[in-house]
Amino acid sequence: MEFSLLYPQGREYTVNHLTDEAVNDLSIDFLLDNLTDKRSERDHLRSLMTRVTDDAEVIRYRCDVFEDFLRFPELRAAMEELVARLADLKDVARFRKNEEGPSLWSLINRLREIDEYVSCITMIKATLEKLDVQSDGMKTLRQIVTDIDRESGFPLLKSDIDETMEQARRLKSITIGVNLDDMLRPKTAGVLSLNDTYFSEAGLMKRFMNFANKQDGLHEGNDFSGMKHFHAANPSVSEIRVGSFQKSAVSTDVHFETTATGSDALSNAIAKPVSNIMKKTCDDIKSTLKRYVDISGYMLINLMPEILFYVRWSELIDKIIAQGMPVCKAEITPADDRDCSFRDIYNLKLAINNVNGDNINIIKNDIDFDDERRIFILTGPNRGGKTIFTQAVGLAMMLAQWGVYVPAKQARISPCDNMFTHFPADENDTVDLGRLGEESKRLSEIFSAATSHSFMLLNESLATTSVAEGLFIAKDVVKAMRWLGVRCVFNTHMHELARSLDELNGVEGSSRVESLITGVRSGERSFKVAIAPPQGVSYAKDIAKKYGVTYEQIIREIKQRDDNNE
Repeated sequence: MEFSLLYPQGREYTVNHLTDEAVNDLSIDFLLDNLTDKRSERDHLRSLMTRVTDDAEVIRYRCDVFEDFLRFPELRAAMEELVARLADLKDVARFRKNEEGPSLWSLINRLREIDEYVSCITMIKATLEKLDVQSDGMKTLRQIVTDIDRESGFPLLKSDIDETMEQARRLKSITIGVNLDDMLRPKTAGVLSLNDTYFSEAGLMKRFMNFANKQDGLHEGNDFSGMKHFHAANPSVSEIRVGSFQKSAVSTDVHFETTATGSDALSNAIAKPVSNIMKKTCDDIKSTLKRYVDISGYMLINLMPEILFYVRWSELIDKIIAQGMPVCKAEITPADDRDCSFRDIYNLKLAINNVNGDNINIIKNDIDFDDERRIFILTGPNRGGKTIFTQAVGLAMMLAQWGVYVPAKQARISPCDNMFTHFPADENDTVDLGRLGEESKRLSEIFSAATSHSFMLLNESLATTSVAEGLFIAKDVVKAMRWLGVRCVFNTHMHELARSLDELNGVEGSSRVESLITGVRSGERSFKVAIAPPQGVSYAKDIAKKYGVTYEQIIREIKQRDDNNE
């Protein structure tokens, strides 16, 4: 059965992948660091978080599932326990039907695996029956595990497994005979008997003393036909290994190494005689397995990465809520609308930093992408929050499309088919083409893949060349965006670009260009954004006044200094 907590059953969808640049510019690794410290989980989460779909129905499905995880901490706890218990069952090849298993060990392990799977189904069924889950995904999962429990006859299966395992558990010890060669090295060995009690230390010592007290010191004769050859001894190495017995050349300790599956040299050597002796038990186990071999396709194992995704994100969002920051479930509108609006949006990374102990005063903003304006030219002072805001919009879009609550008081989005970013490149990446050439190449690659449903984030693009050259290219880039119909935040120091709205909006296209500014109040950066013409000169005056470097302030300071020195 095909079932997913990320995609509705029977729904056809398309998926695009974030570029390496977008993964870096959106700080996906930073998010992963704060979601989990386990490498295996990171790999699963990264794979899910770098896939983008703009199917509104798929995204609504995810939003509802995430909300159930967020509402019910007990669901998260049960699902996390489930993942831990499924970890040993994730290798699907281990669960394939094996009617000809040659040894008792493989049969018992098969029984243990089925037993563990039965326990997993039973546990998650009991959890979901207690909770008022609302999402289609969790309701479907509840019905699936209920059907598996009912149709697979779990009570009878559990009884069969317990009874069969009890037979196998009667084997408590094995008596092994070992033949020695002329150098007194173990040569061959075989099973002498299977016992239903453990050897005790006292019993072994008593037998040894009885043996040692005999005058001849050796028993006369010992016949057993089931001897098995172990690995040949090799006196040229520092350790002598006999099967999985090992004896150090400088130690008198003898170690016995085995695994839970019995897949070691000694176990392999005695597997056949043990299985032959316990033939009835082996046949009973095979019979039990045949009756329940089609118990299920172990479908829960395929859900492990998706369960981890919802558990880790709901844990993180819970911590952000505890900090008093607003989060919300995004309203998802058709992708063709190409709209997007946020109220009190903020950068998720800042909230995570506060969760980790920082005390940042996080500024929240509003923004709308609609038929009136879809491309924003964002200008403002250095360190005025332009990059933080640009990234905040991109992260909010991605979280909404992953189905996760958005860092905002209110969010309404038309999904994008992909998120393209163009942030400053590393110096090492520009050696061959130069900075301007490298930036132009990346922009060309973005346009070759982008559609009218795409979202673009440009951060100080084309700022590494002269103002005239950068402005010339930037104007053409923005005009191309308008023609294509994308949504974009382009933060830049090129105030002249934001002053060229009439020229930019004069070409054919459906995405109008607007000027957006980050504010400064009384010389202090407010980090608030607003639709307004670029105000580079006024920004400079405010900053100059704050730090006392206007002409009047400088002259007054010099005169005051000279007067004090007289």
